[in-house]
Amino acid sequence: SYVGENKEFERQLLTGELEVDLLPQGTLAEKIRCGGAGIPAFYTPAGIGTEVAAGKEHRIFNGKEYLMELALTADFSFIKAWKGDTEGNLIFRGTAQNFNSMMAKAGKIVIAEVEELVPAGSLDPNEIHTPGIYVQRIFQGSNYIKPIEDFAATAQSEEDQKEIIARRLAKAIKDGEYVNLGIGIPTRVSNHIPAGMKVILQSENGMLGIGPLAEVGFEDPDLINASKRAVTILKGGAFFSSSESFAMIRGDHVDVTILGGMQVSENGDLANWKVPGKMVKGMGGAMDLVASADKVIVAMLHLTSDGKSKLVSSCDLPLTGERCVTRIITDLAVLDINPEGGFLLKERAHGVSVEKIKAATEGRLIIPDQVPEF
Repeated sequence: SYVGENKEFERQLLTGELEVDLLPQGTLAEKIRCGGAGIPAFYTPAGIGTEVAAGKEHRIFNGKEYLMELALTADFSFIKAWKGDTEGNLIFRGTAQNFNSMMAKAGKIVIAEVEELVPAGSLDPNEIHTPGIYVQRIFQGSNYIKPIEDFAATAQSEEDQKEIIARRLAKAIKDGEYVNLGIGIPTRVSNHIPAGMKVILQSENGMLGIGPLAEVGFEDPDLINASKRAVTILKGGAFFSSSESFAMIRGDHVDVTILGGMQVSENGDLANWKVPGKMVKGMGGAMDLVASADKVIVAMLHLTSDGKSKLVSSCDLPLTGERCVTRIITDLAVLDINPEGGFLLKERAHGVSVEKIKAATEGRLIIPDQVPEF
């Protein structure tokens, strides 16, 4: 679903040594979960209207369109756990559960590496995440070095356009809402939740109750968000697998999704994962998120680095989702998608004129009589 920062994998992908089928992250998680559970196929809304849907069976359930996806199994599963016993029972720590627990169920031969291997009976049965029935081989690793991929990014960001967007995003969230934060600008939102306001932040890598970014020197490699940035967890938070995370998303238990964008059309279409001709990292969980959320807020700079508008009449980049965006917050403005089409200007950034926003917006801009600043 996402290439990540593995340079060797990226090299093999670019040279054609590996054949890669990119999928929405929730689809990948469910393919693996179903494979381990003996379910041959399932239907998902993720990817409708995108290139992911090409050649796949479509069906309508309760008035909504879905794609059929086949289950995925493997000859071998290599997984990593925090603790394990000689019966193969496994316990994961923090967000390190992610895909490990599902992959343990979908492999014919499962090889588990653990940080601590203990005799049978040493682990509390109530705390086991993966029962030993799924594990055929187990060994204790040594000399663990657990780097944080985005370690440098945990330092406090300088005041800039992206921080302005993050502060305004925090004001768009209501007390008591469950909110998913995508990678990039949205991850900064956790630092700007107003005091006394209860907002439960969810991350698709298996975390509910995200707190502010971890301070430098206090990072925990087993406590990261979807952007691989070290975070904290609030009281009442929880960890779980990626399949559980996407069940929350797909099951409409998350109130708001905030994610980045490359283009948004005046009809609410979103493109945010691929630029033809450039290295494709993958769509991650974005397609799952926009296919299931009732409220989708896109956070992005208004213009590209070469001065082109990201708010367009129609997207010319590959789509992440059709008619899914409800609001856009940029460094220049707050805009809602008008039900009949067009960008409805709601607010303008401090010191930014309506004329500047108009000049920076390619798509149809609807301008009310009064446009307050934020």
